[in-house]
Amino acid sequence: MTVYKKLVRDGVPEVIRANGQKASTRVLSKEEYHKALTQKLLEECEEFRTAQTVEELADCLEVVYTLAEQYGGVEALEKARREKVEQRGAFKERIFLESVEG
Repeated sequence: MTVYKKLVRDGVPEVIRANGQKASTRVLSKEEYHKALTQKLLEECEEFRTAQTVEELADCLEVVYTLAEQYGGVEALEKARREKVEQRGAFKERIFLESVEG
């Protein structure tokens, strides 16, 4: 038996059953869900950092979209993103801050 103790995509238990295995699952409380999503975001970002594939980046985005639902939805997320871009810019110019004096 392999123990995972992590949030998985909704279809994963069915995939496990289709492979002739048995999955033990439970539904998380709202508080547990938020904590698990936050952990999942870190996990997926680390996987992207290592693999550098669009599929891993898509996994990060899926978690971000799911978390966004807890903060007013994707529209609120996009509004906050646009406001940040207007105030401080984006990351398109490849600026790397070395240091600041004074």
